[in-house]
Amino acid sequence: MDVASAINIFDPAFKANAFPVYARVRAMETVTRLHAPNGNPFWLILGYDVAQTVLKDHRRFANDYRTVLTEEELKAANDAYYGHLPAEDREDAIATDRLFSDHLLGVDPPQHSRLRKLVSQSFTPKFVEGLWPRIQQLADTLLDDLESHLNTTGNRQFDLLEHYAFPLPITVISEMLGIPGEDRDRFRQWSNAVLELNPQAGTNPEAMESLGAFAFYLMRLANEKRQTPGDDLFSGLLQAEEEGDVLSEQELIAMIFLLIVAGHETTVNLIGNGMLAFFEHPDQLALFKADPQRHIKPAIEEILRFYGPVEMSLARYAREDLVLGGQQIRRGEPLNVMIAAADRDPELVDNPERFDITRAATRHLGFGTGNHACLGAPLARMEGQIALPSLVARFPEIRLAAAPKELVWRLTGITAA
Repeated sequence: MDVASAINIFDPAFKANAFPVYARVRAMETVTRLHAPNGNPFWLILGYDVAQTVLKDHRRFANDYRTVLTEEELKAANDAYYGHLPAEDREDAIATDRLFSDHLLGVDPPQHSRLRKLVSQSFTPKFVEGLWPRIQQLADTLLDDLESHLNTTGNRQFDLLEHYAFPLPITVISEMLGIPGEDRDRFRQWSNAVLELNPQAGTNPEAMESLGAFAFYLMRLANEKRQTPGDDLFSGLLQAEEEGDVLSEQELIAMIFLLIVAGHETTVNLIGNGMLAFFEHPDQLALFKADPQRHIKPAIEEILRFYGPVEMSLARYAREDLVLGGQQIRRGEPLNVMIAAADRDPELVDNPERFDITRAATRHLGFGTGNHACLGAPLARMEGQIALPSLVARFPEIRLAAAPKELVWRLTGITAA
């Protein structure tokens, strides 16, 4: 098998048939070498055991490539990564990348430990549990509005993502951050720009313009909250900065950017992908609807394994020459964990292609693992535990308006049907 042609993760059509290909390639090699559209090579991790190694071992694998490469290598890497862009676009791409990179997923200890400490208290299980009544209220209100709209128009079709899966988590994270309600709709456009931007694939002036608007908005809001702080996470991060925690403007913008994007996109995909899995497995949907409260927690974990909200990790960079999965990895080479493939490895579970909400708990990688495990995992889980039972209770006959094969998967590093 020609692995390079078989696994084309940059082709939207590939996603529709990705899992069988992952299985065939993984049976031959758990670490495989691919090339980005601009020709740059990278390693793709398909096996569960190797994936855990890469995600957990921050001594040998770095999130921040700037800590791995020499100045000369760093310049060469930037030239290779951005060199195909016109000069004016290249400078914008580099500046934008730097602005949004100093967040929890883009840095290593000790900087990572310091940043995580600043926000961790707002995502503890105890704190998140206190949000349950508000999230349930939001879900009920959205379903009330949706039901009223359907009854008024007589049209029984609706867009699950647009009318339910997106507004629920974006409202939750916006309220936590103290973002004005009238500004939240713009985050959908900005978030899509973030997820769809891939400098290696070519120019994307519209996405770059959206990212610039996103950054400008966050800087303006930061100035407003410095003058009039509120009882919210954004104001708390600003106060920490003022108390001498050396939170730079760039770190602040990157942190808020990550909280907004990751704070809602993972839940949007958890709800959307979860319902798709149910639609594709009517027996599991019937089982879930028969007793949602009994099955919801294991169902969420199985959704995270089977159609996880994050398809692929951000790149890690080898700090030294090493052998991984039988492959010789050189210092500085990038590696991406294909979480979607690792979580369907037979080394993790028996019959991994079966969606089974009665499956015993697994150590899936749906929210990552190690130091960079998703900080918002308790919140996303709880939002799913509220959103899915509420949806099927309100619309017990819910079903897809099209055949599953007609759905188009978004071409991003985060999956969403």
